[in-house]
Amino acid sequence: MNAIIVFCILSLLLVAGKILRTLIPLFQKLYIPSSVIGGLLGLVIFSVFGSKIPAEWQSSIKMIPGFMINVIFAALFLGAVTPKFKTVFATAFPQICMGQMLAWGQYAIGLGLAGLVFLPLFGVNPAFGNLLEIGFQGGHGTVGGVSETFRSFKWEEGIALGYTVATFGMIAGIIIGMIMVNWALKKGYVKEIRTFNERSYMERIGVYGNNERPSAGLQTVFCDSIDSLAFHVALIGIAILIGFGILKGLQSFEVFIAPNAKLRLFKGFPLFPLCMIGGVFMQMFLNKINLGSLVNKEQMQRLSGASLDFLVVSAVATIQLKAVIDNFLPLLILVVSGTIFCVAMVVFVAPKLLKKDWFEKAIAEFGQATGVTATGLMLLRTVDPENKTEAAASFGYKQLIHEPIMGGGLWTAFALTLVFSIGWIPIWIFSCVMLVVWGIIALIIIKRR
Repeated sequence: MNAIIVFCILSLLLVAGKILRTLIPLFQKLYIPSSVIGGLLGLVIFSVFGSKIPAEWQSSIKMIPGFMINVIFAALFLGAVTPKFKTVFATAFPQICMGQMLAWGQYAIGLGLAGLVFLPLFGVNPAFGNLLEIGFQGGHGTVGGVSETFRSFKWEEGIALGYTVATFGMIAGIIIGMIMVNWALKKGYVKEIRTFNERSYMERIGVYGNNERPSAGLQTVFCDSIDSLAFHVALIGIAILIGFGILKGLQSFEVFIAPNAKLRLFKGFPLFPLCMIGGVFMQMFLNKINLGSLVNKEQMQRLSGASLDFLVVSAVATIQLKAVIDNFLPLLILVVSGTIFCVAMVVFVAPKLLKKDWFEKAIAEFGQATGVTATGLMLLRTVDPENKTEAAASFGYKQLIHEPIMGGGLWTAFALTLVFSIGWIPIWIFSCVMLVVWGIIALIIIKRR
């Protein structure tokens, strides 16, 4: 019964969010996603009427983000045609450099502030510094994915704080991103931009016209054998199973080689990065037996998109406001510092590093570095609606290298576990070194031009 109630509640919040976005022009102008609006509505409801809502309903909703992020990462490379590394680096290496500097910079700023300022002044947990990269680069999904890590190391309020950082990052990324878009338009850096006033009414409310509705994917199998959507869902399930097997294998291997060790790197390691590896293995296997063409990327994207909407609405609705209020000042300093850093990277570094179509590429990076990939693509679509620049291809290629590592990838998961296990100082030093290394690479790229 709980599963039915939870599904119905989240469905109501999502549809209510869409209706509110359709009716309120401010939400349209700010490009706030319906899932965030619905989540904020749910947060108000749970905060006001929380004592009257059964606790098991609320606890069940809290479990949704941790599950959905596994679906999103498992679908990431299913159905995708991976280009050659030579093509990726030739097209997107400067953008890879930009993305890496943004991510490592967030670690350097976050861990530095947490360890050097917040720890002595406010007594925060040292892992407070990880929240900047987890929430900004990773978003709500990554926070949900590392929830078990927070629980394993007895810092559950980190979940609420992470969701708060992710919500702030998504909203700030869109609002500040649009401010920078208008700045670039006045400066003459972009010419293909379509302002809010130039959009049709249907575009503003986010609804396709009857003759403009794109396909949600191709059916690749006959329904009398298996429904195509069910087939794609099942492939995601197998990819998650492979990831789960890898995680259990790593945990068992760690115990086998050091049975008496107190430090366990994979004790609280999240599942979702390994689901991504499971998806890669699954696609490779299907390609090997000449069945790779049965996986349709568009269907996988729709399944991933639907999972993200349910993830965000459930994550925002269940933010624990007490944890946010108790840590309000350090949280505010953290997110403002991270936002200023991202803006500075776009304004001062991107023009020299990215050169051609620099603003289109940079605004996509800014969107991803503060919100999620979808935010970056939305901002990119605003400045380059017809894909006349190489920004979309460059951003997509960059993601193939960047996403498996940072912004919810393997390092994001490892860094949190390591801060809990060995302390913040080694991870902060390593992050600073990596930021310097990528900074030097950026200087070499600029000098060679």
